[in-house]
Amino acid sequence: MKNENSRKYSLASVLVVGDVMLDRYWFGDVARISPEAPVPVALVQRSEDRLGGAANVAFNIATLGAKAALLSVVGADDAGAALTQLVEASGIDARLHIDRDIRTTLKLRVMGRQQQLLRIDFEDVPSHEVLKLKLNEYRNLLNDFNVVILSDYGKGGLGHVADMIQIARAAGKIILVDPKGTDWSKYAGANIITPNLAELRQIIGHWVDEAELEVKAQALRQELGLEAILLTRSQDGMTLFNAHGVFHESTRAKEIFDVSGAGDTVIATLGIFLALGADQQFAMKAANIAAGIVVGKLGTATVSAAEINAAFKEQEVCADPDDVSTEHGLLVAIERRRAAGERIVMTNGCFDILHPGHVAYLEQARALGDRLVVAVNDDESVKRLKGHERPINNLETRLRMLSALKSVDWVVAFTEDTPERIITQINPDILVKGGDYQINEIVGAEFVLENGGEVKVLTFLDGHSTSKIIEKVRGA
Repeated sequence: MKNENSRKYSLASVLVVGDVMLDRYWFGDVARISPEAPVPVALVQRSEDRLGGAANVAFNIATLGAKAALLSVVGADDAGAALTQLVEASGIDARLHIDRDIRTTLKLRVMGRQQQLLRIDFEDVPSHEVLKLKLNEYRNLLNDFNVVILSDYGKGGLGHVADMIQIARAAGKIILVDPKGTDWSKYAGANIITPNLAELRQIIGHWVDEAELEVKAQALRQELGLEAILLTRSQDGMTLFNAHGVFHESTRAKEIFDVSGAGDTVIATLGIFLALGADQQFAMKAANIAAGIVVGKLGTATVSAAEINAAFKEQEVCADPDDVSTEHGLLVAIERRRAAGERIVMTNGCFDILHPGHVAYLEQARALGDRLVVAVNDDESVKRLKGHERPINNLETRLRMLSALKSVDWVVAFTEDTPERIITQINPDILVKGGDYQINEIVGAEFVLENGGEVKVLTFLDGHSTSKIIEKVRGA
């Protein structure tokens, strides 16, 4: 079974495309000033390589337990080889191509007493568009992913970003862009872009207050045909501008130690939660929490599933959305509870005449986890299963009766003859069925087991049956 902390993220799949780099750290001790110049002398004691740029985005995704692939180009050099080795060891589907005409970007940081003393960059600006020949591979990769993140660091990897956006749109994918430079027309048609304050200011100019920022940001969003702009604001949190308005999240960081790579964590977490079906506001909330964790770490770092789940629970941001009357609203509510570390139990049935056997069964099911979802056949599917005289109670009545039970957290109707579709949508931690079923006979059991969940069969309370109740009433 997969780790419980990361299992819920495993259904998310994100393709990352863009500029990769190697972050190299030299850690040393600083005890004196150089006699040659008024600078500290660092006695280097160890070296550490970490993934940077788009590679760090992919690493953040993989660390949370989601499926991550990385499409990029590295040079035929030591830094490229080191970066490739790190990517392949990180659980990322590596699609790194070697280009002998470029040098892999290397950022060398000299650290003394946990502080950055100096950063030295080694990089070339390519004379050609390094991913130009990889558009067919990109097109084919999209089939296996829910979300594509285009991580632009201005190093030449996304020279064809406009084409990539159009290809992804045609494939029906969610497109996120971390933008760079002063020409954002190439990002037109993406779903969300995630600039920081300095990057946005380059495009829309200065603003005197929040009202002017909103006007300018919304105008830019509409001009580029974006669903949203997510502005990261360092110690001031982040702000989402979309068609529904402006939404702000204050910073969640307890202590800001190092902001390196925080933007990578933001867009990676945003991508995962959108891939899981969360709305933009909740995905922003998750990204903000993840950023608050990662800035408390040294250098480019990632956030684990256990850390983000603990933060959700601690900060009590897992309340149900107001509207769970739709299937989408229910899925968002379930994902919020999952983010708080809760286990979701699911069962299904007609529940035509609710009796003590049902009540006892549902109480047993609820005791197996933290939340119970009951999927209920609609009236037409009951007729197909039970005959034209059924159901005795219509769907609205059955849903209302079930909702009134303390053991039941959510009810959802389905129109199909079996609940297989809704089971795959909810992906419960525990699927429960009552009666004398064998596990291999239960609809949805194979899917749940393959995704790390459990399937259990519970015994009904003797002496209670809907059919017998109907027979008794008819014979009276």
